[in-house]
Amino acid sequence: MITTCTAQTLPQRHAAGSWTSLLVVGVGDVSKRILLGRKLRSSQLGETLLSKRIALPVFASDALSSVAYAPDEIFIMLGVAGASAYVWSWKIGLAVALVMLTVVASYRQTVHAYPSGGGDYEVATVNLGRNAGVTVASALLVDYVLTVAVSISSAAQYAAGAIPSLIGHEATVATAAVILLTAANLRGVRESGSFFAVPTYLFMIAILGMCAYGLVRLAAGDLPDAESAVLDIVPAPGWEEPLSQVALLFLLARAFSSGCAALTGVEAISNGVPAFRKPKSRNAATTLLLLGLIAISMMMSVIVLANQMSIRYVDPHHLDRLTQANGGPLPNDYEQHPVISQIANGVFDQFPPGFYFVVTVTGVILVLAANTAFNGFPVLGSILAKDGFAPRALGSRGDRLAYSNGIVFLAVMAIILIQIFDAETTRLIQLYIVGVFVSFNLSQLGMIRHWTRHLVTETDPQVRRRMQRSRMINTFGLAMTAVVLAIVLVTKFLAGAWITILAMVVFFAIMKGIRKHYDLVEDELAADDQDKVLPTRVHAIVLASKLHKPTLRALAFAKATRPNVLEAVYVGIDQEATSRLLAEWDERGIDVPLKVLHSPYREIIKPIVQYAAEIRRANPRGVVAVYIPEYVVGRWWEQLLHNQTALRLKGRLLFTPGVMVTSVPYQLRSSQAALKREAREDLRSRAGDVRRGASRSATAIRDRDHRDLD
Repeated sequence: MITTCTAQTLPQRHAAGSWTSLLVVGVGDVSKRILLGRKLRSSQLGETLLSKRIALPVFASDALSSVAYAPDEIFIMLGVAGASAYVWSWKIGLAVALVMLTVVASYRQTVHAYPSGGGDYEVATVNLGRNAGVTVASALLVDYVLTVAVSISSAAQYAAGAIPSLIGHEATVATAAVILLTAANLRGVRESGSFFAVPTYLFMIAILGMCAYGLVRLAAGDLPDAESAVLDIVPAPGWEEPLSQVALLFLLARAFSSGCAALTGVEAISNGVPAFRKPKSRNAATTLLLLGLIAISMMMSVIVLANQMSIRYVDPHHLDRLTQANGGPLPNDYEQHPVISQIANGVFDQFPPGFYFVVTVTGVILVLAANTAFNGFPVLGSILAKDGFAPRALGSRGDRLAYSNGIVFLAVMAIILIQIFDAETTRLIQLYIVGVFVSFNLSQLGMIRHWTRHLVTETDPQVRRRMQRSRMINTFGLAMTAVVLAIVLVTKFLAGAWITILAMVVFFAIMKGIRKHYDLVEDELAADDQDKVLPTRVHAIVLASKLHKPTLRALAFAKATRPNVLEAVYVGIDQEATSRLLAEWDERGIDVPLKVLHSPYREIIKPIVQYAAEIRRANPRGVVAVYIPEYVVGRWWEQLLHNQTALRLKGRLLFTPGVMVTSVPYQLRSSQAALKREAREDLRSRAGDVRRGASRSATAIRDRDHRDLD
């Protein structure tokens, strides 16, 4: 039985052959394996955990690398009032060091109390409520993006200083560095940590060694002046001496707020506790302490040496404020080098390899500092996804057991910032640290409530004393971080901090909107008694493009489901092909009626969707079952030879109420190639297989291949 009808549709070409073919092995698989390495089983997650030796460079590289730019920012801010204001630099350094020690001590309490990896977000959510938790999360997300942008941009500035040909191309260099760092992190936490460990330790050796040698030369009385010591700084308009007490306090506050950039990254360890080996909390707390001691030692040593060597350093955009000793202007080609570069150049004036070693590892560590964010952001994103405040895709682990989607998202956001601000660290630094100090404050307040709540039920005197001591530490930490946050907001708001606050508000609104969506979907999908009602009838449609094996298989499968009505549907766009199919249908005596939907405008998808919708409207309590035959190919280039009609058709039918779509695959011989590749991948020996007793010999692989050929 054959019936026909006509559909007035929009133009679209129909490719010959089946409805489409399913892509089994993509061209990206090979390149993905080369870039990321072999897949890891979920059971191998324990093998990716970090020891303290590896965890320190993984989670502490951001805070340690701040030594490369935090002192610079202190001298820039003080230099607004002239070189005489540098006398305050070491005092500001001590104030920053005090805040850092306080924050480290506070977070040591956090990693013991909340070892699950939620960090500030979990602390705020549990103790202060959902809105506080989302506020912390938005602040940390913004801060992680800025960490990558600032660190990479600073590294690009160092690279441009060492290689003049890169001047003017800092944004391109920074973008390339972000892409390389992303690729390294996609290989997994442990592999990226091992890769970054050596440069981080070399940076510690370089800076501490340079400072130690410089202090020895200072004690011996032969420490030379810096290259900029012969210059003078002209105070900015309005900052000429003598300064009023209010102006001086504001100047010191600005310098202090910029120096507090050294604290960024400290919170990453509290978010990364699950990545540590057991005992997780103890190892994380020890790593935090090491981080604080090393960072403070490096920062204070750099500041002391910079003062003793009479360094002059101003905002790179205001080099005109640097003048020669006689008051004359500097040459047009004058290049201001970073503080660490000037110190290294002076300390190692008789040993040039020492200078190049310090400058090189400093540039490298600034790139790797972003790795802290690449470890903290994906973990936080996965926790937010689990709680319904972020897309579920952020909670999925990739082939290497890393949260790949979070890594890629962070990289894209950082690249956008780098391009917008042209990789200028001084402009980006104004957006910095606002977010991290918002999270610091809410975390400290949350921990105070945590200890207060537990003290109500705790009766053991020794445990109570420990809890009271922890609460005192968090109370002092809250007081310190609240003061810093107030200073940062006052001194940096108009300089760019308002952008960070706006971004936090946007992230907050987006996360609340995502949670609202998930809640609505959950309510809508909740099962009720109506879901038990069976459809009155099933109208099955088998799509036919040709009378070949895939179509016959789909017809047979549809018959096996015993629908109330079964028919085949063909969209006629060519009269000759339609007549040929009708004749062959009659010749074979197929007992399923064939309906032809004439489409004068060569549209394929729209007539089918309209036909299915009309059947559904005619019987609202019935179901329309659409069976799509498709054949499967095994090589990526074969997929390029076939259209994607079935994929697009499925997408349209999904929005049609009462229509169910079933794919009926037919595997071509070439699909066996993909199966053999997968079998060979499974059988190939991996590192550690022998130790685990799971080795696979080459003989087993060969025997398996022979069986497949037979």
